[in-house]
Amino acid sequence: MNFREAIQAARSESRQLATAYVSRDRSDILGNETLFHIPLIALTIILLARSRSKPKRDEIGMLIGICFEQSLAGFKGSSQELGWSANLRVRTVKALTFLEDTAMVVVNKHTSRIEATEKGQKFVDRVLSEQSHLCLSMLTIRRTYRNICKERDIEVKLDEI
Repeated sequence: MNFREAIQAARSESRQLATAYVSRDRSDILGNETLFHIPLIALTIILLARSRSKPKRDEIGMLIGICFEQSLAGFKGSSQELGWSANLRVRTVKALTFLEDTAMVVVNKHTSRIEATEKGQKFVDRVLSEQSHLCLSMLTIRRTYRNICKERDIEVKLDEI
């Protein structure tokens, strides 16, 4: 196939090119205002806390920032470092406090790890059973967190060598 045939095939088969950049005018993208809403952050904390590798309390703000940056379309390839955002960290502390007060998560006093309670797990299960943009975002965040944990494990093994 030559260049002209490729262009013709692209015109006839596709309406748009798939790129890493996603325009901001889409209605299903979680933007800045949505990102910093405490309910979204709280839901993400429960999601991470019910995984096999429980996040540490002092790392939760950074982890949520990294997960949002790597999994939400509006922040992929962004020049901002969400993991270092003071606004995100303050709201993460508020969300964690809310979750502890409502008994959806507990912080293990010995290991400082956040663990989802049965109530929190049921809540996340309900969200994940729906077919919505929020469910898709949560599944993507869960996969991103799992990848972050696996990357850390690999780095530790490489450092031992």
